[in-house]
Amino acid sequence: MSDTPTTPRLDRRAALKFLATGAAAGALPRSGAAEAPVPAPAPFDPAAAVPRGGPSDPSLTQPDKCPWPKLLTDPEMKTVTLLADLVLPADDRSPAAGAAGVPKFINEWVSAPYPLQQTDLAIIRPGLAWLNTESFKRHGVAFIALPEAPRTTLLDSIATPAKAAEQDRIGAVFFQKFLDLCLSGFYSSAAGFEDLQYKGNLPMPTFPGPPPEVLRHLGLA
Repeated sequence: MSDTPTTPRLDRRAALKFLATGAAAGALPRSGAAEAPVPAPAPFDPAAAVPRGGPSDPSLTQPDKCPWPKLLTDPEMKTVTLLADLVLPADDRSPAAGAAGVPKFINEWVSAPYPLQQTDLAIIRPGLAWLNTESFKRHGVAFIALPEAPRTTLLDSIATPAKAAEQDRIGAVFFQKFLDLCLSGFYSSAAGFEDLQYKGNLPMPTFPGPPPEVLRHLGLA
């Protein structure tokens, strides 16, 4: 995030670097700003789901096919979608994160009944509540209703955890986790593969082998 009042964007090269390093937030701190009340997650019935760990375990990259109920509410999903599109906007090569299905991926991920995903839910849901609470406190409207300049200022305050004020720590931890999930969702999608220009898993009528210069470098030619 820059200090200038422009829409927050994450350069795709920076996104890949972030994803490669596996940057992720730790446990959500409980000090600092008070959290808004958060509804309890809907109960999950293990008997209704596909058994975990077997060959029929659902793919975490296919949100519409997962058997568990999705926990994020419609207002929460509107915030997730806006924030995802700010993190990864459309460019001349790829659609925005929302069009690539990233919000659905995040909803499916944090709704899953696995320990890791439940830990992430405990960061994402209070973080969304924090974002709207701060937006109302500072500007009197929900985050999705904020104009560009105050929205950028709010996100800049939580973009770098080491620089975040104590009262913004919950938001900073949330935003780092959100970036992690947003990038993971996008770059595991078909749009993400296209963005990376990934050429794997394609049929080849012939295999020409390694280039001659590579073989010479290895002393094999």
